[in-house]
Amino acid sequence: MQARARTRFLKASPRKMRQVASLIRGKPVEEALNILNFTPRRAAHQLAKTVKSAAANAIAVAGTSKIKAEELQITKIFVDGAPTAKRIQFRSMGRVYRIRKRFCHITVEVEGELEEEEPRKTRRSRKEKAPARDKKKSKPAKGKKAKAAEAEEETAGKEKTAPVDESPDGEETAPEADIDKSEGSPDAGADKGGPEDDTAGGGDSGDEEARSDKE
Repeated sequence: MQARARTRFLKASPRKMRQVASLIRGKPVEEALNILNFTPRRAAHQLAKTVKSAAANAIAVAGTSKIKAEELQITKIFVDGAPTAKRIQFRSMGRVYRIRKRFCHITVEVEGELEEEEPRKTRRSRKEKAPARDKKKSKPAKGKKAKAAEAEEETAGKEKTAPVDESPDGEETAPEADIDKSEGSPDAGADKGGPEDDTAGGGDSGDEEARSDKE
């Protein structure tokens, strides 16, 4: 990956600019900027700006994810002469001195290796996801009315099944409702003391009278 930056018509002598440019030729961008920052020459400031511009162009083309400024290296740097502005200075006795104001062009080229990006996981389309959804049997959602009906059915089933209590001896006792019904039935009088009880009581009294006569 290569990138280039150029500064044109810079007001400086090409000879003075080449002296500073030779200090950073073939060096990494980070090291070159450190050298220029501590070089007490006017040309160093202009060269530093051109180097930063070249590094920014490389990052803008490749992207920050593929290349970084610390990985770039200056491969080419050269200074070309530009048109010279000619001026004159008047001197004594009608003479004139020539003044040449020189300009130059700076070209900086940087190079760096791109980093390989990991392949991103692509999202599946809706058509690919559809078969997977069909395999899963989704249960229909129940509404509030359906849930209330199920709750009523459960309570009704509990009421139909009457509970059976077990006595401590292991015998099953009928529920209280059955006992109340049995009290109202005609057989209940026989248990409490009906005609059968009277006959049984009469037999016992007769046996006692016979025993007294024998004595």
